[in-house]
Amino acid sequence: MAASTHMVTNQAPPLVGYDVFAADTALSEAVTRHTGAEHLDRVREELGELGRAAGSSQGQKWGALANENPPVLRTHDRYGHRIDEVDFHPSWHRLLGHAVSAGLTDARTRPHGQLRRAAGFFVWTQAEAGHGCPLSMTHAAVPALRTDPELAAVWEPRLTSRAYVPELLPADRKPGALFGMAMTEKQGGSDVRANTTRADPLDTPGEYLLTGHKWFCSAPMSDAFLVLAQVPSSARGDGGLTCFLLPRVLPDGTRNTFAVQRLKNKLGNRSNASAEVEFDGTWARRVGEEGRGIATIIGMVAATRLDCVTASASLMRQAVAQAVHHSAYRSAFGGPLIDKPLMRNVLADLALESEAATALAMRLAAAQDAADGGDENATHLLRLAVPVAKYWVTKRCQPLVGEALECLGGNGYVEESGMPRLLRESPLNSLWEGAGNIQALDALRALRREPAALNAFLLEIGRARGADHRLDAGIKDLLAELADLSGIEARARRVAERMALVLQGALLVRFAPPEVADAFCASRLGRDWGGTFGTLPHTLDLASIVDRSRVPV
Repeated sequence: MAASTHMVTNQAPPLVGYDVFAADTALSEAVTRHTGAEHLDRVREELGELGRAAGSSQGQKWGALANENPPVLRTHDRYGHRIDEVDFHPSWHRLLGHAVSAGLTDARTRPHGQLRRAAGFFVWTQAEAGHGCPLSMTHAAVPALRTDPELAAVWEPRLTSRAYVPELLPADRKPGALFGMAMTEKQGGSDVRANTTRADPLDTPGEYLLTGHKWFCSAPMSDAFLVLAQVPSSARGDGGLTCFLLPRVLPDGTRNTFAVQRLKNKLGNRSNASAEVEFDGTWARRVGEEGRGIATIIGMVAATRLDCVTASASLMRQAVAQAVHHSAYRSAFGGPLIDKPLMRNVLADLALESEAATALAMRLAAAQDAADGGDENATHLLRLAVPVAKYWVTKRCQPLVGEALECLGGNGYVEESGMPRLLRESPLNSLWEGAGNIQALDALRALRREPAALNAFLLEIGRARGADHRLDAGIKDLLAELADLSGIEARARRVAERMALVLQGALLVRFAPPEVADAFCASRLGRDWGGTFGTLPHTLDLASIVDRSRVPV
């Protein structure tokens, strides 16, 4: 019989055995409004299946095990032959296999495909975020490959397949394949024009041998990679930075030269491998024209940046769900934490941030569907809204997760709670695919060079004008900021922040319940907002905002 000192009381039960999609009111509503009635039942059904798997004890166990047992680099076999393989725990393969079979690398073969995939990505990566990297890379490679119809015919059916085949085999022997990316180098980072990796042309048109070192290679266990390298100028052309497809296994079944020098020892994202790799006479096929590498790969970058927004919103939602769940079951000072006015203020503020991020991510996914269908206005909107959203949503993720962890007190600092893993993951998306300055400057570039992008953005926020005086004032202030471009580079972060907040405010005013829109406009668009969570005006309907974010278990 247990001693009385070992009796466990007043501890919140694990948040497990629930439907991650159905329990998320903001996500469910966003999917409903952006999906046609003809397809809505099927979309909700497939997201419910994924949500129940993500919230199951099995799915959460896979996530924990994949992070407790990070990948291991095997450079050589027992006989000394170079193999450069990365071994993963079985839980990693189960997570990735489930994601691929659910269509999370396929956004283009179904109605509302971008929205369905983004919502599924949002739901499933709450079980484990690290394996979202190869999912994102694979999904995003398709636009670049389509610049070469011959390559697209070989690879696109495999990238959009529901088959997960982890073995390294030639493309014609794989029903499904994953893609990675290797762009940055140690001397250049985001300045990819400073890359020194060289691509020497072979006699066969379109074929090259690459020599160089890549400082970050995403998902090095993938079947193929999109790579940037410099082509020397010659009588055949001016050369320059060019995009290439580099397969791990050549058509004859032999391994391509792909030396994995080491795996990065990262702060978070522990389940996923990121590597330094070396090319030495490595065969690759050109994608797009010589010297047009950035233009060729930009579609991939835009897609992965949108995934950064979705992934950060997903992390936020999981952190908020954990904080609200804990506070509903934990009592202190005479009652449940969730009923304490100050804790309720914190939880409502966290829920507000999460809902705004969710609404924005799903709106951009729906815009991508429209752009894929030929809607030029949607294309222009994405050109400006994606870097703005990438800048702001990924920036807000880290402080939100940190505050949510604090809601659990000391329990949140302990690994078993799962909160430290979320906290370690939270800075990633602000760094991946260009950190904050890169995003703010990219938005500035769009403002200066592409007036149609600003027009599309103003049209989007203009749909909510007149519905809330604070939003109207925010739009007026933003227009004043944009009217004066002198010294705007030094103000680029401020401009990006204001654009993101106004866009989120417009979406919530149009689509969220009045108490949510009211709280967002009163805080985020107020002139005295300092960004600290838990400082909402006490006159707001905080209880309704918190209840909206609760997981019914």
